[in-house]
Amino acid sequence: MNQPAQRSAPSSGSLLRTVRAVAWSFLGIRKKSGLQEDMERVSPFHLIVTGIGAAVIFVLGLVALVNWVVAP
Repeated sequence: MNQPAQRSAPSSGSLLRTVRAVAWSFLGIRKKSGLQEDMERVSPFHLIVTGIGAAVIFVLGLVALVNWVVAP
């Protein structure tokens, strides 16, 4: 009688979707529905690699900003 809800196969996540998910996580604000959608579509490996890359870019940007501000 009750038919189980059929889920479509998760489509592969794009680079833009992964970068957006990482950017939202850096900000710390996200709707739960958006988070669930990202977790269904984005590979954990891609999230980790993109997150590490974003963290490195963020740190290098801060170092460059500090060097620019304190330059003689």
